[in-house]
Amino acid sequence: MATARVLAVSNSSCLLTKTTSFLAKQRPYRNNLRFTTTRRDAAAPSLSSRRRSLTCRAIYNPEVQIKEEGLPETLDYRVFLVDRSGQKVSPWHDVPLRSGDGVFNFVVEIPKESSAKMEVATDEPNTPIKQDTKKGKLRYYPYNINWNYGLLPQTWEDPSLANSEVDGAFGDNDPVDVVEIGEKRRNIGQVLKVKPLAALAMIDEGELDWKIVAISLDDPKASLVNDIDGVEKHFRYMCIYYLDGTLTAIRDWFRDYKIPDGKPANKFGLGNKPANKDYALKVITETNESWAKLVKRSIPAGDLSLV
Repeated sequence: MATARVLAVSNSSCLLTKTTSFLAKQRPYRNNLRFTTTRRDAAAPSLSSRRRSLTCRAIYNPEVQIKEEGLPETLDYRVFLVDRSGQKVSPWHDVPLRSGDGVFNFVVEIPKESSAKMEVATDEPNTPIKQDTKKGKLRYYPYNINWNYGLLPQTWEDPSLANSEVDGAFGDNDPVDVVEIGEKRRNIGQVLKVKPLAALAMIDEGELDWKIVAISLDDPKASLVNDIDGVEKHFRYMCIYYLDGTLTAIRDWFRDYKIPDGKPANKFGLGNKPANKDYALKVITETNESWAKLVKRSIPAGDLSLV
């Protein structure tokens, strides 16, 4: 996702803090997904009274409701996440990243075996999921993606940071992408608990665009795979031309998908090979820290329109 975007957050997005002293009182949502929100108004306490630590007060449960507005494959189509009261929440900022030891929340943007290029609208209030456009036209991949694809909430690839381990490439200004390799086809906006298995350092038009390979904990093979070797042993990807390992197939898919449109193939850092689980965890931690810095400096200004 190499296109630069303006980032925005609505006035009701959660202010990410480990304390609740300056936050509105939580409401008891029956679906167990509870968000602490605050509105920036005259009654809000001064910035000096806020704690420095910025993490979202949210409790994950996959029963978060999905609300669609408009018709699929139209310019107006949006997929929102809402709490039980119907209040819209951000899949990027309000859903917590972590969901246990080594377990993370993953928001589905593109279901497997589909081609509409869906993504979180980082420049819209509540950051709903919409179909990407180019020159006013809806965008599609030239062929179906073979895995569930989406984002890790509360992560951000900082476009001001050059990664010395990946050819000095700068971040692509987006949340970190996830390729979920489980057998089920998921729904747009669905929130899954996943464990990371590997990382691919894709370089898209000179920008670093991490792909975290993961598996949902409810997949039948989840207990069998914990790292790269497990993926290669238990997952094989077969297409009309070849039978290959899933990690190779993922790399080749993202390398080549722009070629039918006359663009060059994408490149990959780290020796063109997947990095292991520990490296994936390192990427997640670093991009979560970048996101926290982004939110910390953005909320006092009233939005995230810094880039």
